[in-house]
Amino acid sequence: MEQPIVNGVACDASGATFAVVGISNVPTDWAKVFSSLANTDLTLGTMAGATGAAGDGQALLRAVAEAAATEADREEPSPSVTAPPSLSMTPPSVLNLNAYLMYALGKVARRRLTEKLEARGLRLWHLTVMTLLADLGPQMKTALASRLDMNASDLVKIVNDLARIGQVDCVRDQTDRRRVVVRLTAEGRTYLAGLSAEIASTDDEILAPLDTAEREQLGALLRRVHHHLERPPAGVRQRRNGPPAPRAGS
Repeated sequence: MEQPIVNGVACDASGATFAVVGISNVPTDWAKVFSSLANTDLTLGTMAGATGAAGDGQALLRAVAEAAATEADREEPSPSVTAPPSLSMTPPSVLNLNAYLMYALGKVARRRLTEKLEARGLRLWHLTVMTLLADLGPQMKTALASRLDMNASDLVKIVNDLARIGQVDCVRDQTDRRRVVVRLTAEGRTYLAGLSAEIASTDDEILAPLDTAEREQLGALLRRVHHHLERPPAGVRQRRNGPPAPRAGS
């Protein structure tokens, strides 16, 4: 429990006074503080209501420092017995688990990416829809929802948000006038380019310990893992390697 080590009123050479109250559960901290004060021209008097006489302020400061240092020597374990604690809050053994590393780093990356998007009033889904339209061209809303594995009503909200700020619009498909597709506007392409540049700066912050070759290698490995784990869009059959299985009775 924290205990007061000293209290009183100090006066400097000009006569200005100020309160001094020392409270700590780590005696070495206050031992250093009061050892320094003992070598100054401060005068320590007793605060109103405090117990004990004022006495010699310098002597009191020195006595407090010595007492605190003595108590610290008794309480603190010998360095030869206890190793200095690690500054990291992460248990060392868990750093051998790749799944944990991807989870922990993903949290940091997602938070920083979210901050970039929120500064523009966007969310991750807005970025994903715009990027998909830039890569694949105009898409029907149902196709967008299927590719992104989103609820159709949620996709409509995202498209409406982007249309409201002029990044996308909904037009008739040129090849089939019966269909309405979502497309990225010219303003949206310019906007997406600027947003992508901001996100690239976030990559630089997160991957600062890696050089260019290491970043390219990391990106290639992450894309391989992502491709391995990525599920096909709903309603799309996964292609199998090798010849088809023979029909029954053939």
